[in-house]
Amino acid sequence: MKTSELAEGLKGSEIIKIAGEVNALKAQGEVIYNQTIGDFNPNVFPIPVALKSAIIDAYEANHTNYPTANGMQELRDTVSSYLSRRLGLDYASDEILISGGARPLIYATYQTVLDISDKVLYPVPSWNNDAYTYLARNNAVVVETKPEHKFMPTVEDIKPQIRDVNLVALCSPLNPTGTTFTKEALSEICDLVIAENVRRQTLNIKPLYVLYDQIYWQLTYNQTQHYNPVELNSEMRDYTIFVDGISKAFASTGVRVGWAFGPKHVISKMKAMLSHIGAWSPKAEQIATASFLKQDAEVSKYLGWIKGELDDRLISFYNGFQDLKSKGYSVDAIEPEAALYLTVQFDLVGKTTQNGQVLEDIKAVTSYLLNEAKLAVVPFYAFGTSLESNWFRLSVGTAKKEDISTIFKLLEEALNKLS
Repeated sequence: MKTSELAEGLKGSEIIKIAGEVNALKAQGEVIYNQTIGDFNPNVFPIPVALKSAIIDAYEANHTNYPTANGMQELRDTVSSYLSRRLGLDYASDEILISGGARPLIYATYQTVLDISDKVLYPVPSWNNDAYTYLARNNAVVVETKPEHKFMPTVEDIKPQIRDVNLVALCSPLNPTGTTFTKEALSEICDLVIAENVRRQTLNIKPLYVLYDQIYWQLTYNQTQHYNPVELNSEMRDYTIFVDGISKAFASTGVRVGWAFGPKHVISKMKAMLSHIGAWSPKAEQIATASFLKQDAEVSKYLGWIKGELDDRLISFYNGFQDLKSKGYSVDAIEPEAALYLTVQFDLVGKTTQNGQVLEDIKAVTSYLLNEAKLAVVPFYAFGTSLESNWFRLSVGTAKKEDISTIFKLLEEALNKLS
């Protein structure tokens, strides 16, 4: 029995498919090093103590009824102040919308600024833009990025399509790569968007908006600096819808507090959209988040700790891949800059296993790594690239430091079995 055409055509998650294989092996007693999940092991990366205490206090105070539709005033005021202090961005509370994490806000952005059959430009690899474009019944304009640009889109990638699209969906730091925009690259894209909107104003046609997902912006390492469109070009304020929240920087993926901010008329319509869906963040978590974000010392202390822990793991994995590369194995990695992801390459298509099986495609490579090296990683085709891309996402949010040397021992043994 069939459901709607929309439901029938929705693709399943490749990450969930890999998770199914991982779970099947675990059920057989295998020890699997699952680096596929864009999440945290809460036993390794617990949420901030001050946030946890504030959540408990909020429930003890019986904050269990409906929150206001656009988010509790206290939290919107706090986010406004937080953005000003930490990013130098000036957004009033009525230009901020709270939701149950970032996902409903991305969905609402698509539904609010786009008509059916409008075009969305997004780079690949990137997280879930294909699904949102499909659900909003829009048309995708896909730009496949290059490793020499750290898989970040450039103005040259976007410019040929700029007159035909209605939304450009960007993310920095980028899921799945853990890389970021340079100041120059993002500035050039902003200048292009502004020039296009000047053209559209003269023709009295709908503007071109930018969705800027910066959910990982507080997780940058070493000399990496986060940039956003509005700080680089003040005119971008009229056209940029930001998506942000506590999920990643505070290991709070299950707490479900996210926010969007941008042009007031867009945010107001997004509020109306989400009020019918009921994608609210729980009231107690909102009140607790407001309390936590006001505690600058606690926030800075936690960010210092989690960034150090994540960076240690990313550097250890990166150095491990560089060591294997120096030994002549067909692997590589891009130096980590942000988030909890490492971009790694397994150039293994065409290799032959000890039992004579040829690794004919990336799916076979992914399966070989899982079964022989006990390492689960996500191929970039799960993030929209071509099936031929031999790059993968490795996530460290569930990694234990003491396991990393074992992972590389098993990986080298598996690579040695290929010819």
